[in-house]
Formats: sequence, C-alpha cells, structure tokens
Amino acid sequence: MSGDKNEYLEEVILVDKNDVECGTMQKMEVHKNGGALHRAFSVFIFNTKGELLLQKRAEHKYHSGGLWTNTCCSHPRPGETTREAGNRRLVEEMGMDCKLIELFRFEYKAELNQGMTEWELDHVLLGLSDKVPQINKDEVAEYKYMSLDEIDHDLKINPQNYSEWFKICFERVKLEKR
Repeated sequence: MSGDKNEYLEEVILVDKNDVECGTMQKMEVHKNGGALHRAFSVFIFNTKGELLLQKRAEHKYHSGGLWTNTCCSHPRPGETTREAGNRRLVEEMGMDCKLIELFRFEYKAELNQGMTEWELDHVLLGLSDKVPQINKDEVAEYKYMSLDEIDHDLKINPQNYSEWFKICFERVKLEKR
C-alpha cells in the first residue's frame, strides 16, 4: 500500500472465521486497537525454473516496510473477488500479470510495527510467469528470485528480514508447490 492517504481510507472486508462477509471498515482502522478479522490475499509467482519472485516492501509502507515478502499482497475491495484483487495488485505493484489459482487460505494474527495488528483470513494465490517485473517504486523497493531451498535457509538464519505472514505460510506453500 502506498503512502497515498486516500488508499488508507479504502474499505476492507470484515469476515468471520468461515470467510463469511460481515461488514467493512477503513483499512487503517482495521489494523489498530487489536485489529479486526478481515479478508486478505498473498500472491506467490514462480518462474519456470521453480524460483519464487520475492519483493522487498518499500520503506515508507504503513507497516512491515523494508521487509522481504511474497510477490505481492493486499486486501480485496468490496465487490471484488480475491483473484480479481490479486491480479489488480500484481499489476499495480509488480507491473505484470498472469493466471492465478487459489492454493489455500489461513488465519493469522500478528503484532506489527507502529502499533498495528494484522488479523487476516489470507487467501494464498499462485501463478507462473517468466515476465520481468516492472516494479512500482512507491510499493516495492526491489525484487529477486530465489529457490525454495534458498528461502528456507535464509528464513532460518534471518527471520527478522521477512514479513510475518510470509514466515507463517511459506512452509505450506513450499509443500503445496512440490
């Protein structure tokens, strides 16, 4: 999410533990005061070599700035499917598109920097592409491709360099991908 104040006013979809919609709330409000369970997605793009495209979040992001994470992630807007939202953000953040499929979803709650709480029902989307990313510098500081084994090793020795949601779901993505 960029530093655009209008984006902070965007509505996210509140859900119950079964992913049933139960309202909306402004994005910044949903992450304050212990958070509220809301729908999110995480996109994982692999190339034909089996390497995962990682992004380093821009430093000025409202949380988790400067951390490495999956290809892109965000929240669907009201009336938008998770797959539509995943494709939208893939274009907005990485300047690329590809077909996405849903692998699984998981719920997590994590305390983040700047007094934020992330409590999400996160839909994990998978895609395959050899397109060269054209990153949006307002969103992404840099990108790189890494093998699953390289990521696994680096997560063990440098967990502080990765986003909380990535650390939680990487193991399952790795199992599903193999």
